[in-house]
Amino acid sequence: MTDATGSTHLRVNGIDHDLDLDLHRSLLDVLRSELGLKGPKYGCGMAQCGACTVLVDGAPARACVLRVGKLGARSVTTLEGLADPETGALHPVQAGFVAEEGAQCGYCLNGMVMSAVALLRQKPNPSEACIRAALAHNLCRCGTHAEILASVQRAAALLAATPSDKAAS
Repeated sequence: MTDATGSTHLRVNGIDHDLDLDLHRSLLDVLRSELGLKGPKYGCGMAQCGACTVLVDGAPARACVLRVGKLGARSVTTLEGLADPETGALHPVQAGFVAEEGAQCGYCLNGMVMSAVALLRQKPNPSEACIRAALAHNLCRCGTHAEILASVQRAAALLAATPSDKAAS
């Protein structure tokens, strides 16, 4: 691999960052090491487990395999970027996971939440089968699947009760 040190511009959680670094580094490494964001986790390093999931322009993406130099002007949202920056209020999906105790060890939590956010933006009232399909590529080691499903269902109800300007964030 050739040396690809250079400058890049990243927009993460609504904040612009200009960085000089190896452009071959994974987005996950840059988020955690350079920007101090610990929501996305290192799991498998092969885009198989979902622990590193972020939203890139609103779509779930595996940060462990995305090269920071390939992102261009796309916007990245991490778990930390979901809460309301002014009030600190949790995003309805985060609140749903808290209310339903949708995590045990926390390994899958980031990927489940980020995938649920993307799902509920596209399908505000998903069936259980739709939720299962949307979260199927996020591994849960503890087996809290019933609580995770309940968390997403609670989040859908919370979003339905939220004014539309807040639900879009």
